[in-house]
Amino acid sequence: MVILKGRGWVAPLCWIAVLLDGFDAVVLGAVMPSMIEDPEFALTPATGTVVATVGLVGMMIGALGMGWATDRFGRRKLLIGAVVLFSLFTLGMAFVDSIFLFGLLRFLAGVGLGGCLPTGISMVTEFAGRNRTGKSTTLMMTGYHVGAVLTAALAIVVVQNVNWNAMFIIGALPALVLVPLMYVYLPESPDYLLSKGRVEDARRVCEHYGLDFDHQEQVERELKAAAADGTVYKEPKGAATVLTGQYRRNTVLVWIASFMGLLLVYGLNTWLPQIMRAADYDLGNALGFLLILNIGAVVGLVIAGRTADRITPRLAAVIWFIGAGVLLAALAIKLPLLGIYAMVFFTGCFVFSAQVLVYAFCAANYPTKVRATALGMAAGVGRLGAISGPTLGGAMLAAGIAYPWGFFGFAIAAVLGGGAMAATKTLQTHE
Repeated sequence: MVILKGRGWVAPLCWIAVLLDGFDAVVLGAVMPSMIEDPEFALTPATGTVVATVGLVGMMIGALGMGWATDRFGRRKLLIGAVVLFSLFTLGMAFVDSIFLFGLLRFLAGVGLGGCLPTGISMVTEFAGRNRTGKSTTLMMTGYHVGAVLTAALAIVVVQNVNWNAMFIIGALPALVLVPLMYVYLPESPDYLLSKGRVEDARRVCEHYGLDFDHQEQVERELKAAAADGTVYKEPKGAATVLTGQYRRNTVLVWIASFMGLLLVYGLNTWLPQIMRAADYDLGNALGFLLILNIGAVVGLVIAGRTADRITPRLAAVIWFIGAGVLLAALAIKLPLLGIYAMVFFTGCFVFSAQVLVYAFCAANYPTKVRATALGMAAGVGRLGAISGPTLGGAMLAAGIAYPWGFFGFAIAAVLGGGAMAATKTLQTHE
């Protein structure tokens, strides 16, 4: 089946999928203070860290398996399946009364979450065309942080006036509308169609959606030549490509940067409210800081995308990582309430965009045939950082030193991420 619907559907559908991804990824941090205070659930900072960690392990597995899954099933089916998976298991988390079952469902939801983000980015950058990878990637990622903003805003109302369970129900329900729309309107990746020998289908998709198909004639000739001698033509793809030749150096450095970036993203989104509670702010303001942090992220992403397309994603990532380090360290300074809100906003502008610019660098510096694999591996290895962030924050909270030393630790991670991106090289993929 070849989907040839309106040309404007791809980016919005992927954006909404990433919005739900952002909602589900941040909801645990938004409800964690209330879960810890709920005597019936008996969650502690230690067990909360375990639950957050197993969810991130699921995300790592989902991201690392994405390259294999997209090669086998295609990006369209994988993205739809990922949304179904994490929505169903997120819904289940609202109805369990066991920490073990809650953690198991969080792990399974994490598998879907891990596959959603890199697949969505791959789809959007492929359909956006050349020279727009920075803008398309960062605009795509605004969906993640809009989801995070909605989570924090809803948590302020829902958690305090209903209960924390309701947040997981709210996060799952939009899939009832999104999944049918994706099934009807989301096209398949032309690159995937080509890899399966469906040249005419790939041509039709490219022509309908206004994409370049410059290498089509070469592929057709190779297919005919292969058919003539009875062999099967396959384009080079997979992990072997991103770990060899001119790509190897960048791949390793991107993994380091992604590790540091996701350490920051998940460490702050999971524990910022509790760190601010440790700094003697009330629950309302603690959740307000999480809201403002992610509003800053949306603004920062719009600016970062435009900047990346002008000065290259590599240089933009370096600037954003270093800026994040400076602002994170500055959060340890005691300021009036309005001042700390402003500081949190600007921190959000830099912290989250830095990680997204790593993805933009992947999208711009790897050929289409391995772009999904490169993004998936960067996100998958980066999940080790995502695991380390909540673990680091939880350990500091348990030791009573999260404020201010947690911010200093996060600042060091940001500087290391900037150093890794500074050591990469911008490559010309010719695709």
